[in-house]
Amino acid sequence: MNGPRDGQRLFVGGAWAAPDDGYYEVVDPATEGTVGWAPEASEDQVLAACAAAREAFGAWSRTPAAERAAVLGRAADIIRSRLKEYADLARAETGATTGTARAMQVGVAAARFRRYATVEPAEWPIPPQINEAGPMGKAGVMGALAVRQPVGVVACVTSYNNPWANPAGKVAPALAMGNTVVVKPAPQDPLSVYRMAEALEAAGAPPGVLNVVSGRSAGVGRAAVASPDVDMVSFTGSTAVGQRIAEVCGRDMKRQLMELGGKGAAVVLDDADLGSAVAGIGTTFSFYSGQICTAPTRVLVQRGLYDRLVDGLAAYARRLTVGHPAAPDTVVGPVISAEHRARVESYVELARKEGATVVTGGERPPLERGFYVAPAVLADCTNEMRAVREEIFGPVVSVVPFDDEEEGVALANDSDYGLIDYVWSADVARAFRVARRLRAGGVGINTVGRNMEAPFGGFKRSGVGRDVGSYALHAYSEVQAIVWPG
Repeated sequence: MNGPRDGQRLFVGGAWAAPDDGYYEVVDPATEGTVGWAPEASEDQVLAACAAAREAFGAWSRTPAAERAAVLGRAADIIRSRLKEYADLARAETGATTGTARAMQVGVAAARFRRYATVEPAEWPIPPQINEAGPMGKAGVMGALAVRQPVGVVACVTSYNNPWANPAGKVAPALAMGNTVVVKPAPQDPLSVYRMAEALEAAGAPPGVLNVVSGRSAGVGRAAVASPDVDMVSFTGSTAVGQRIAEVCGRDMKRQLMELGGKGAAVVLDDADLGSAVAGIGTTFSFYSGQICTAPTRVLVQRGLYDRLVDGLAAYARRLTVGHPAAPDTVVGPVISAEHRARVESYVELARKEGATVVTGGERPPLERGFYVAPAVLADCTNEMRAVREEIFGPVVSVVPFDDEEEGVALANDSDYGLIDYVWSADVARAFRVARRLRAGGVGINTVGRNMEAPFGGFKRSGVGRDVGSYALHAYSEVQAIVWPG
């Protein structure tokens, strides 16, 4: 479908190019109106973007780190200066509330560019090691230095729930390390990623250092992942898609960083502060309307607190205002599309058929337009139910009782996923003891907050690798050993 002549263009090799395959409509999930027209790249254009990144890699990787950092710093300033404009677009594309779009989408993106523009010197090298020659002979002492080198061309395939923070968390550290990048944004909300490219272009990023190609066709992402010019793939999305990407990376021995699905367990022990637990778990409803892999959607509560927690969550959910994300009192906006709303609704109905009690929510609010789902609390659940085990990616929490700490840990670990789990207990030592037994890449104790310097990634089917903070510099680099005679 061709859009208007002023539709968004691709960004390839430092030039804004018309798409070979026309344009498609980007829909506002709150109004079902048109936000804009996104370009549909051909596979040849995707390969051209990867080739442009390959051509730019040599010069960019040799550019002094301080100069690369200066580009990122200027980009951060530009993004910050256009905060309202960019946040309004993000809100329209994603359905995030105004506050979330400003602080957690565009604001976090600017902070991530700033963070990697101010890399501490100690984060770059690996301390030199002096090793004996060892059993291979008596050649004396050899000097050995381990240094970090960029991987090369990185294909970043990003998620729809945050078209600013998610790409920025990949692009900024990759560029800081001297890599060049091709971004394939999610088809639902790609326009924000093109604004990020504009900011980097204005900041002085050389042609080909960053490229953006979008499209609804699965062939766009496949071409980027399979391109012979790509050395690494960084992906955020579902486990099923991640598995297919990993198969391609495995065949070609490409580096990969995978942030995949989650079904976060919130282990609420009987001595927990009830208000804190309810407020923390309740962020599932308000933060991207539950469309986030780190949400505590699988609530495991010790039986003595079970009824009170269910009642507290239901009351909390009912108090939240569902509506247009631009309205000042809105807490819960829409989900991304009509198809996804139907998926969320189907899981609520499935839970009912499996024997769960829908305590509140799950229905469509009385709004004329938009893809809204009322926050839902499912009680009387067991850990075997599909609604408990599978990632719904919506404003739905399932509550499962347990008797003792041992059973709570076993239920938490009885999952295909292991991204972020949570523990609530007034006894911090007890909470840490439980946290250390959970098979998850991260554990929050009495909080759903994130430390943006802590390593982020998952166990099991929740992903491969770690990023954020210094760990992202490691993720987008290779280690090279240099040795010399002592």
